Amino acid sequence: MSLFKSGNPTLGENKFRSTVLEDITLHENAMTIKGTLQKFGFLFIMVLGSSFYSWKQFAEGADVTALIWTGAIGGLAIAITLAFKPVWSPWLAPLYALLQGLFIGAISAMYNTVFAEAAPNIIINAVGLTFGVAAAMYLLFSFKIIKATEKFKSVVISATVGIALFYVLVMILRAFGFDNMPFLHEGSIMGIGFSLFVVAIAALNLILDFDMIEKGAEMGAPKYMEWYGAFGLMVTMVWLYLEILRLLSKISSKD
Repeated sequence: MSLFKSGNPTLGENKFRSTVLEDITLHENAMTIKGTLQKFGFLFIMVLGSSFYSWKQFAEGADVTALIWTGAIGGLAIAITLAFKPVWSPWLAPLYALLQGLFIGAISAMYNTVFAEAAPNIIINAVGLTFGVAAAMYLLFSFKIIKATEKFKSVVISATVGIALFYVLVMILRAFGFDNMPFLHEGSIMGIGFSLFVVAIAALNLILDFDMIEKGAEMGAPKYMEWYGAFGLMVTMVWLYLEILRLLSKISSKD
């Protein structure tokens, strides 16, 4: 029976198991939950720093298109690289955080401007809800109210993959001039319902991430996997924030 399955492509059984087999470590050099959360906190500070920079650039009237694409493409490239080379995570995870900060800051500044009248607190609300949801998921996981069973994992993974494939299909259709899915952007009942579903799946991925980190620590994965675990958790948090921001924008634009 598989011990590790996660909807987050950066966290999974093979990643943790292979590091344990390749690098049997002493207890003091092994991965810990506390160490992983500390590194996540460091990555979060780096995201805030670069987010502030790109937000400030937008506020001063600069064209932030390059920052958006640099953050998005650079972050994707690092995520793919770390999927194959988690041992590089102590160096690449901070870089990922900086790049995602550039992307998030610019996008957030745009949303803040567009919804300045309809929803002046949209960014603060999105940030608050993101951490509120994350805290709730952590408590549900800690008190075993939601358990990462094999069936639970399978359902969340299937839904996550389905959403990813759907987004890729939408991007391909747009590239060819087809955009017949207004519910992705409009505040219709279907649009809000779709966003609620995606937010729920992103939130449930946090349960899988917490489970992966806990199991990695129990297995005695090498110390650098703390960076990898923190990176994987950041990936999910960024996704959750963006989806919550999209949901709030739909609700604010609803007639």
